[in-house]
Amino acid sequence: MTIRLRDLGACFEGVIPSILATASADGVPNISYLSHVEFVDDAHVALSNQFFSKTAANLHANNQATLLLVDPRDGDQYRLNVTFDRSLDGGTLFDAMAAQLRASSAQIGMHGVMRLRGVDLYRVDRVEAVQSPTIATAIRPSTADRHLAAAATLAVRIAEASDIATIIDAVLDGVREGFGFSNTMLLLKEPSGARLVTVGSRGYAWSGIGSEVAVGEAVIGTAAAERCAVRISDMSRIRRFGSAIRPTSADENRTRTIALPGLADAMSQVALPMIAGGSLRGVLFLESAERLAFSKDVEAALSIVANQAAAALSLADSLGNEPSLVTSEGNGALAGRPFNIVHHTFDDSVFIDNEYVIKGVPGRLLVHLLRLHLREGRADFTNREMRLSDELRLPDLKDNLETRLLLLRRRLEEKAAPLRLLQTGRGKLRLQLAGPAVLTVAKGKSSSSR
Repeated sequence: MTIRLRDLGACFEGVIPSILATASADGVPNISYLSHVEFVDDAHVALSNQFFSKTAANLHANNQATLLLVDPRDGDQYRLNVTFDRSLDGGTLFDAMAAQLRASSAQIGMHGVMRLRGVDLYRVDRVEAVQSPTIATAIRPSTADRHLAAAATLAVRIAEASDIATIIDAVLDGVREGFGFSNTMLLLKEPSGARLVTVGSRGYAWSGIGSEVAVGEAVIGTAAAERCAVRISDMSRIRRFGSAIRPTSADENRTRTIALPGLADAMSQVALPMIAGGSLRGVLFLESAERLAFSKDVEAALSIVANQAAAALSLADSLGNEPSLVTSEGNGALAGRPFNIVHHTFDDSVFIDNEYVIKGVPGRLLVHLLRLHLREGRADFTNREMRLSDELRLPDLKDNLETRLLLLRRRLEEKAAPLRLLQTGRGKLRLQLAGPAVLTVAKGKSSSSR
């Protein structure tokens, strides 16, 4: 049976080191261990140019070599007869491998230290299974068709969603139901371009709504900075990014930082940039406790989903700018238990009954709506009037107002706050209070709500 390189996908994940055998001009052999062999197509593989001088000298004198690949799932081995083709110092393949190296090095605290010098491309002349004393496991066929079908189904689901909230839910629920991956996050880029903020997640003990990742930081941030997918198949080889997660509400109160959710025992991660119209919208992130959870086929299918979601979010943003009528309506909150809201103006952080809720523009939005409610007795508002408000100091363009309002709505729900924001129509919101609100403005920097 002819063995195709594409059917050996697990061998290219770098879980078990591969071996490269070369020989000098006079036939003296040399063996080098490789952390990773990159699948290019059924006729080519690529290796990072990080070799010892002896290997490089042998390849210069004799461009014939042999690669030994190992399948980490069952230990099956495959021998590849290869011929050195050429070296690359740029291009799509080089950029993808460089981004992967940067992400992996950032995971172990060596960001900016490990750099890819070059990529060597090899032509594969022959592939054969290495004989084993036991019966060899049949080669597992590619699952690309199944994943492509799941991506197509999910793309339809995303296209049918009409607003930012339902698009995000469609993506996260569709990945879980169509692909079977339980732990997912969707982060959107802040207008400043420096950070990504979590707007939805599935499968974690806490949602992490409002948690942030700097662009360029670890797997998620690297995918955003490089605008290409970053995939890690064996987290046991590196220190995982989420090891310093702080899940307690008391720490939120002290630091005003929302903890990023994560799996303590994650073995696989993949981060996919969401790009529409040439602009980065965010990152779709998945992780799993299983090694090799995300194959190349999965990465390709989810990349389609991520870009489809980016296009849908961009369209929803533009439709969200449509004007709508301003209404006014009380909500009968005076009958409930009073609660206290403290607004710290230096960072627009908001505490409700001494519990940290949110900061920045979403915090400013919440206080603005509450002030209008207390002053005018109103409960219903529109996105348009918020955009036109001088008090909010929103930028003229690309303010991501709908995304910030969604973030605020979901954060209030997660904290079980005594006030909520309800979407009552396109561009329309209602402020719902469980009791009388007492608003206090605190000026100057403080380490807590007190």
